[in-house]
This record gives sequence, structure tokens and C-alpha cells, in this order.
Amino acid sequence: MASDELVLKSVSTLSAIPQAAWNACAGGSDAATGNGSSAASAPANPFVSHEFLSSLEESGSVGGRTGWQPQHLIAESKTGVLTGAMPCYVKMHSRGEYVFDAGWAEAYERAGGQYYPKLQVSVPFTPATGPRFLVRGGEDEDSVKDALAKGLVALTRQLDCSSAHVTFMPEDDYRRLGDMGYLQRTDQQFHWFNAGYADFDAFLAALSSRKRKVIRRERAEALANGITIDHLTGADITEAAWDAFFSFYIETGSRKWGRPYLTRSFYSLIGERMADRVLLVMARRNGRYIAGAINFIGADRLYGRNWGAIEHHPFLHFEVCYYQAIDYAIAHRLAVVEAGAQGEHKIARGYLPQATYSAHYIADAGLRRAVADYLVRERAYVKAAGEELADYAPFRKDVSAGGT
Repeated sequence: MASDELVLKSVSTLSAIPQAAWNACAGGSDAATGNGSSAASAPANPFVSHEFLSSLEESGSVGGRTGWQPQHLIAESKTGVLTGAMPCYVKMHSRGEYVFDAGWAEAYERAGGQYYPKLQVSVPFTPATGPRFLVRGGEDEDSVKDALAKGLVALTRQLDCSSAHVTFMPEDDYRRLGDMGYLQRTDQQFHWFNAGYADFDAFLAALSSRKRKVIRRERAEALANGITIDHLTGADITEAAWDAFFSFYIETGSRKWGRPYLTRSFYSLIGERMADRVLLVMARRNGRYIAGAINFIGADRLYGRNWGAIEHHPFLHFEVCYYQAIDYAIAHRLAVVEAGAQGEHKIARGYLPQATYSAHYIADAGLRRAVADYLVRERAYVKAAGEELADYAPFRKDVSAGGT
């Protein structure tokens, strides 16, 4: 379908778009159900699914006074069929994004400009790479993506926003937007790669002897105080389990961020809508849960998200967040574990540096020149830092650990 045959518009709530239509663009496939209605299979990336994004809206985690106002950009055929979309938000601050531009905002405002509102194409509070151009299968993907990219610029101007930011996107789309004049930015995370390990011991065998000993000691000490670990998914995740996990999230989030982003009702909603794509790793001591981490299950990878605890034990964070995720990925033959943003300490646990990508449209020519100059230096630094950090990988020299 040519771009001139598309109708672009924005919608202020995902409830305006049928779940099956959105998911068909997000990577699911249309399928006819037994009663003749249409449904879409789950997208490979859980975070761009209608279930996840609508749960954020309906729970009040975005919208209202949160500073995240949904303004999703969509492309329809002239007959009204949804052919493409971008999850988009009008932002009044730069929190919850994990690609940091507060310095840009301060500089622009010192020069007399107004940085907020801005547009953010992302999954709120979720630093995980995934599709940001959602295109229905069977469409001319290039034409739809080009139309959405141009439409994002038009929407930025229409809403009188300073800029538009597309974050945690695949590298090919990052390059597409670079070719269209968007500024390019890189960063890094730390991911674990499954080399077909039979079990955790097989993974350890790929590490240097010293690193194997350290990890074995950490795992033993983490569980030394009578702590046991439960994996909960699907129907095993009860409201009582969500209550316990939310208490961990609030306790830890309040210390780290001041105000946790997600509401309690968000967890109930994803429990209703996508519990089979959620893994709760919960630590129990003396008959009660004391710590936990939430993970989301994709088609070929596990995404670690939030962690929290109400008791503190040595190395329990590493066990619940990193080692249990590796155990699960090996058992379920998942290719990658993405453990979230930041954290050079993850390297010693077998998680390797990986590039992340974002692209930025800035309306003001002066600010655009200044940011472009800064990003040249930042990209060079990120590349050099990633190469240096890779040298600290714990794998034996004769082992290929994967990654890029």
C-alpha cells in the first residue's frame, strides 16, 4: 500500500482501537476464531501488545496527572483498516524513559525555549528494545513506516511540541530514521545469551574457573537462610501473590525513585490479560514471600523488569533477578535474557554489553545543531565503553559467548 493511500491520525486512548487490530500490527497474526470473530495471536514482544499498553492506561499508570498522555499515532487504509501504529505519549517531564534528555531540556530552557511538552514513542517505564513502527503483516512495510515517521514530525508540530523521541528501537529502524534526518543516539544494556546450554552447570562450564566459583558461592549464600524460590506463571499468579510483589515494588521503588510508576491495579490487569506471558520469581522464607522479580516472556527471550524485597539477604538480588532468569531461559529454550537498564555488575554474571538505539526529531534548528554535535561525541564514547567492557566478560577465552 502506497503512503498516499494511508490516512494518519492520533488517538488519545488505546480503547479506541480493537485489540485484534492493534496486535495484528504489533507482530501477532490475524486468526479466525470458532465463532467467526477475528483475534490476533500474541505479539512476539509482550510490551507492545494491546494487553500491556491498555493495562497501563486503564490502571492509571499513564494518563491523568502522570505526565504521560497517550497520543498514539495510527495509519489506516482509506477503508478504515488499521495498517500501522506507533505507541506515542505527550510528555511533560523526562521521567520513566531510561534515555536521558533532561540536560537537553535544561539547556534549551536556559536559552529561553520551552522543551515540554514533547512526544515520546516508547513503552512507558520499560527499557526493552522492541518494535516502535507497528505494521500489519502483508502491508508494504517500508511505505507504512515512512508514512508514520513523517506523520510523527507533523504531529510534533501540530501539538506544538519541542521534539519527538523514538527510544529502544531495532537497529534497522534506527538507521531508517537517521536517513530521514532524525538524530541518532546509542547506549548499552547487558544481555545473557543462551548457547544451547543443557542446564546451569553447562553455562558455568563456559566460564573461567574463578568466575564459576564466585557464582556458585553467591547462589549458595543467597539461599543460606532457609530461602526457597518459586516460579509463578499463568493461573499460579494469584491476587495474594500480586499483593506480595507490589509491596516489594513499592518498598524498593520508593527508595530508588521516590514515587513508583506502576499502580497496584496494573498488575491485576496484566494478570487477567496476559498471565501466561508473566514470570514471577518469588523468594520465600519462614512461610512468607520476602522478595520477588517480575519478568515478561517473549517469543524467544525473557525480559527482566522490576525487583523488590522487604528483607535483605546477601546476593538475593542476583539470585532472583539474574541466575533464576538464566535457569528459566535454559529450561524453556529461550535465546536471550534482557535484564533491564544499566548495571555493569551484570557482566560478571554472564550478561554482555549490547547496543541500544534511539532516534530524535528536534524542531528548533539551534537546539538540533547543539544536540547533534553532542551525540557525535556520545556515540563514540558508548562504542569505546562497550568494547572495553566486553573484555571483562567472564567466559573462557576459547568460548564464544554470543551477542554483538
